[in-house]
Amino acid sequence: MSSSEQTDYLFTPGIPSLAIADSGKRFPVRRIYCVGRNYADHAREMGHDPDREPPFFFTKHPDSLLPDGSEFPYPPGTESVHHEIELVVAIGRGGSDIPVEQALEHVYGYAVGLDMTRRDLQAEAKKMGRPWAVAKGFDHAAPCSALVPAEKIGHPTEGRIWLDINGETRQDGDLAAQIWSVPEVVAYLSRLFVLEPGDLIMTGTPAGVGAVQRGDTLSGGVEGVGTLKITVG
Repeated sequence: MSSSEQTDYLFTPGIPSLAIADSGKRFPVRRIYCVGRNYADHAREMGHDPDREPPFFFTKHPDSLLPDGSEFPYPPGTESVHHEIELVVAIGRGGSDIPVEQALEHVYGYAVGLDMTRRDLQAEAKKMGRPWAVAKGFDHAAPCSALVPAEKIGHPTEGRIWLDINGETRQDGDLAAQIWSVPEVVAYLSRLFVLEPGDLIMTGTPAGVGAVQRGDTLSGGVEGVGTLKITVG
């Protein structure tokens, strides 16, 4: 193949981004980190002891973001897709080895997200000691609301976090029940990765996770931050 033929395959991908609430601006997204089992009740429902675990992380692809109001296409290769409602933290100032007491200085704002999970594939991966990538990082696996800057709402440490399916409440918790607070998560993660502007952190989900079906309407939110609504296609 000649060099001229090779260049026919080159392209410049778009940069995934989130809308910034009440503005015409957008927030370019670099990476999506997710905290596993960060609510004690959810850790217990998944069969783990929340008092003995340090935080652990997995990732989603930035282009798996799905805007508020969208249709979530039911993904292939699974018969059990679960919902997990979460507070999302947006990093606006990078750094590494960030002290806990300075962590909130690095936060740009907050959003409401869903960590959609192919639960059957995750269970299989756990059983075989394999990575969770296919269970967590598939297309459209990260529905997310518009970002709200922290300068407008502050840094929420408590408040209701909930998810309804077809009008029935499935998840109902409080941010105050997080095992690891936002500053602690940011600080801990910054010891593992260099955080940069554009990074998102999904901070874990309360109890009540469960399967979604085609045709379902999912609506949820975080008190003081916003709401998110999608339909399952």
